[in-house]
Amino acid sequence: MGSKANAPPQIFDRRLKQAHRDRAAHLQSDDDPLLGEVTERLLDRLEDCRRSFPVAAIIGGAGTSVAARLTGARAGVETLLHLDDSPAMLAHAARLQQASQASGTRWPQVHHLAAEEEWLPLREKSVDVIISSLSLHWVNDLPGAMVQCRRALKPDGLFLSAMWGGSTLQELRIAHTLAEQEVEGGLSPRMSPLVQVRDAGNLLTRAGLNIPSVDVDELTVHYGSPSKLVDHLRAMAESNAVYTRRPTMRRATAAAAERIYREKFGAEDGSVPATFEVIYMTGWAPAALQPQALRRGSATVKLEDLAEMQRQRDRAASGAGRSG
Repeated sequence: MGSKANAPPQIFDRRLKQAHRDRAAHLQSDDDPLLGEVTERLLDRLEDCRRSFPVAAIIGGAGTSVAARLTGARAGVETLLHLDDSPAMLAHAARLQQASQASGTRWPQVHHLAAEEEWLPLREKSVDVIISSLSLHWVNDLPGAMVQCRRALKPDGLFLSAMWGGSTLQELRIAHTLAEQEVEGGLSPRMSPLVQVRDAGNLLTRAGLNIPSVDVDELTVHYGSPSKLVDHLRAMAESNAVYTRRPTMRRATAAAAERIYREKFGAEDGSVPATFEVIYMTGWAPAALQPQALRRGSATVKLEDLAEMQRQRDRAASGAGRSG
């Protein structure tokens, strides 16, 4: 009874999302440029760490893109656990791996595991890095999933994640909103709710991860038409899976949305832009030798004194410049 009362709200239909991923396994390009760009920017953070991560775990999302970029002993990865709730996506990843190895690419030892983001089959303190690229924004219990990630990390292990932020597909959201008001006189949840940047840091600290870091990228992709954008979303398994969605859209509403999209956002060359906001999060599993934040109130210098010291440095630098 208590567990039901404390259960997280069920916003997303996880069974439908698995079906989306099964479908996307057959639609997805082997080298989707958007997924590749987000994943590469995410993995660049591994190089900044100046250490190796022998055991890595990938969670759902653009996991196939992540795995393909952890070849050649990148970041010292020797064992790779690829987790996904879609059997078709895991089979697709295995085929790509086999083709890549046949061409001479060196891969770590890879294990493909069917698993839900909210029920990770990872032993406590068993992996050096967990990488989630474009997966966690479909999780109902996001704080709980991140706690599981922290528990699976070895001490001083790294949690690395990229997820779509709240400004993603803002053009499509506006077009659909105006079209439904125009044609149907009301609104329905056509688009998935997304995490806001201001919440990301709280998620990391709530999960018990230390040295939290959050930064944001904004990517703009141009499509030949709004329908081409929708096709790409399907291929990325980013179709709407909100429980309260309407299962279908009226033809008149869809036509109005496409017209409004072009009128409000269309470029001179006939293409339409789509915004993708990416929130990158990093955090570290607690370890004894990690740098620790100072206790609140333990500072020995006042902010006013620091400001005055900076003003003095600026005046000195200005004087040196004039004398030169």
